[in-house]
Amino acid sequence: MFDDRSRKYKNQYVPLKPVNINKYEEFVGKEFMDDLKFMSEPLVRKVWANVNSTFVGGGVAEMLQSIVPFARGLGIDARWFVIEGSEEFFAVTKKFHNLLQGVNQEITLREIFHAYLDTLDENTKDVRVVGHLVTIHDPQPAAIVMNGNVYGHTLWRCHIDTSGASRRIWRFLLPYINQYEGAIFTSESFVREDIQIPTYEINPSIDPLRAKNKHRTRKEALKILEDIFNANNIDPERPIIAAVSRYDVHKNQKTIIEAFRLMKKTLPKGMNPLLIIAGNSAADDPEGMQMYAEIKKAADGDKDIHLLLNVENNDEVIGSLMSIAHCFVHISTKEGFGLVVSEAMWQGTPVVGSKVGGITKQVVSGHNGFLVSPHEVTETAEAMKSILEDKPLREVLSKNARQTVGHNFLLPHMLYRELLLMRYYLEIDNKFPSFRMNKLTYKEITQALYGRTVWPFSTDDLKKRLETIWEGLGR
Repeated sequence: MFDDRSRKYKNQYVPLKPVNINKYEEFVGKEFMDDLKFMSEPLVRKVWANVNSTFVGGGVAEMLQSIVPFARGLGIDARWFVIEGSEEFFAVTKKFHNLLQGVNQEITLREIFHAYLDTLDENTKDVRVVGHLVTIHDPQPAAIVMNGNVYGHTLWRCHIDTSGASRRIWRFLLPYINQYEGAIFTSESFVREDIQIPTYEINPSIDPLRAKNKHRTRKEALKILEDIFNANNIDPERPIIAAVSRYDVHKNQKTIIEAFRLMKKTLPKGMNPLLIIAGNSAADDPEGMQMYAEIKKAADGDKDIHLLLNVENNDEVIGSLMSIAHCFVHISTKEGFGLVVSEAMWQGTPVVGSKVGGITKQVVSGHNGFLVSPHEVTETAEAMKSILEDKPLREVLSKNARQTVGHNFLLPHMLYRELLLMRYYLEIDNKFPSFRMNKLTYKEITQALYGRTVWPFSTDDLKKRLETIWEGLGR
């Protein structure tokens, strides 16, 4: 069954408690927050339901832990539902995830129809998801739009890079996706041409009020890290290169290890850095522990490489680690956005990131870090070396990194666009939001004209009618 955290408080942390949104003024300014409050006035007590696959683990869960209380702080009745699935369900949806990101994997009809669709049917058998706006996140719950128990304006939000998706899995999911009223992607390059619904571009964001994103002095950070550093024999006086992510094939930690070893050979005598790779397991990722074992094998007992898994006091530890690191490395082979990149940059840590997906929206080579090809070991090693060796460069990159996030990737920036979408679908605003990516779709045109998807007129007639509709609806 669905677990709706707005009604079931299973853990001590209650993510639906409203936050005092005035606390965000110091980060984005009073004028911006006043605009958000004004935009939200017609949405007070309107229901905004979100559905995903887990309360804990991964960037989507982290964002919802902040999005929901922020929206409730604006007076919106934001709710959060999570589907309950078996190990078999999460195994098959992990395959969906991999296939959508271009990994060639075998998947059977039984997995699709039994483990996936039957699980979603069971979740919606006795529970309805009702909202003025309902946002369904990622492929795990995508098909529930067809089950008849989701009520309201529905949007599908895709947090992964689908630009190279397997035709097989995309053709399976596409009929479900096209039943939504709109889809949200991080980048226009992720939108495939056969989508017949409006598409919108919204960047993910980090919450500056989370413990992970608090700005600390070096002394404060080292105090938090003291126990885990002692337990793992980590010397904080040595230069630290950090990498934080799930243990996942796309996160490419093995290449980071190769590049680190190559870089060490080229450093001047006396510079002796450490590599710390930290990651958590997640309930919806059954491959995580297998990947952790493979990366541990790749590290091969190297005393300069430390792997951390599911650390206690995670947010404070990871935030502190990022703040004292000289360099942060995130060279994924596929990445919808990569929230950890913004998290590290917000701490003022220069990033070596890969030239893929949403990372390229955050890292500007030579400005706040460096972009490299994900499998280029030498290129990655040289970028890390430049940051470690050149302190003046590191200080400039650090300043620019923090400014980049402060101007673009904080929670209020994302909510601004979310509110515009909600206002549009609730017909408070009539024009398409400016961040819409595609023009009128086939589905929209035919429904607007005839309530069906058959053309009963000539091509010339269609062009004239299309121009009339386009002008009437407002671009």
